[in-house]
Amino acid sequence: MEANEGWSDKVKGAVNRAKGETKDQLGNAADDPKLQREGKVDKVKGNIQENIGDQKKKDEQKRKRPDQPRQVNVLQS
Repeated sequence: MEANEGWSDKVKGAVNRAKGETKDQLGNAADDPKLQREGKVDKVKGNIQENIGDQKKKDEQKRKRPDQPRQVNVLQS
């Protein structure tokens, strides 16, 4: 997995949420239910992408520093 993959998903998610909010507000102002619906879908898509990005970052952090310390075998002479 690429190191910046989580950030990429978070950025894409934020862009989709902003796009969705804009469509939702424009649809509301223009009394256009279709545009509002598209906006709501984009916002949900953005939230999902951001959550995926969060999870990828957490997984990457766990791989870098596991919760449980490794056991070290020491040979005694």
